[in-house]
Amino acid sequence: VNPPVCAEKPSTPALLSPNPSYFLVLQKDPSKALVIAVTTRAIFNLEEEHKLYLEKGKEEYIRHQQANQDKPLPPGTAFAFIQAAQYVNEKILESTPAEKDLFDILVLSNNSPESGARIINSAKHYGKGNPSPGYLKSHGVKLFLSADRTDVCNALRRGEFSPPSHIRKPTTLFPSSTPLRVVFDGDAVLFSDETDKVFREQGLEGAMQYERAMEAVPMGEGPLKAFAMHLGKMRKKFSQEKSPIRTYLVTARSGRDMGIRAIKTLREWGLAIDEAFFMDGAPKGPILAQIQPHIFFDDGLHNIQGAQNVGVPSAWVPSCSAQGTEPVEGKPFGGKGRIS
Repeated sequence: VNPPVCAEKPSTPALLSPNPSYFLVLQKDPSKALVIAVTTRAIFNLEEEHKLYLEKGKEEYIRHQQANQDKPLPPGTAFAFIQAAQYVNEKILESTPAEKDLFDILVLSNNSPESGARIINSAKHYGKGNPSPGYLKSHGVKLFLSADRTDVCNALRRGEFSPPSHIRKPTTLFPSSTPLRVVFDGDAVLFSDETDKVFREQGLEGAMQYERAMEAVPMGEGPLKAFAMHLGKMRKKFSQEKSPIRTYLVTARSGRDMGIRAIKTLREWGLAIDEAFFMDGAPKGPILAQIQPHIFFDDGLHNIQGAQNVGVPSAWVPSCSAQGTEPVEGKPFGGKGRIS
């Protein structure tokens, strides 16, 4: 799959800009909270409205939103993930009412006040909080989810988020449930892409030799390490049996030849993962169908497509090209691209 090229200007309603119009906030202590920014098209199903905007223009789009401002929008791809995050907050506050180490969900919209009322009313309907203006960097965003690839490209260029992720809608959705289940890919997502680079230059045998030589050296951090570490910190507030958070590593690495370093790295970081699956290049879709996560993070579009095919909400974590203008996606294990 060729890496998609970022357009210089978005061809869709700009849901992300340097000054978003609204933030819908659950709680307000970004110095301690795990802050997640999510666009309206990711958390709500705005596909009909988006189509109306493209076909009939901004004015008709605004009129439609105003006429339906009291009608809640249906849930979107990231909705169950955000709902599960709220469930974690509830369980934490049950045991520690004064706890500040919670999820803080910022719903970003660049709608005008006239058309944005429906977004606010929808958030209130689902219990997502109240509007509060501000700037992204001051909120310490740890994860940004958008249903628009241009948002992700622009965030990469500006260096505004770490990491930005393009959330993809599956063909069907599993019924949402708790606890919160999050699945991470390994290389270039949870870990750095150092072995990917060796793999691209020297092939699979070179990568395996590199891993054996570096077995005692922890891997560098990937774009989602900070997010995973904060999840792990929240998870430690509970016993394993009662934890409202479950995390998984699903990597194309083989357990026999390339899994030891991954395990040692997690141990060095102090990051407890509930289950780790070393797929040795096998498709990830079947195991994801068994886990049924609220979200799956991967840098390979082939893995994202496999997740979509089995009904799993997924988020593509791109990396920048050398020019910093195009996101680069991974290739299947054994090919010419990433190990994933």
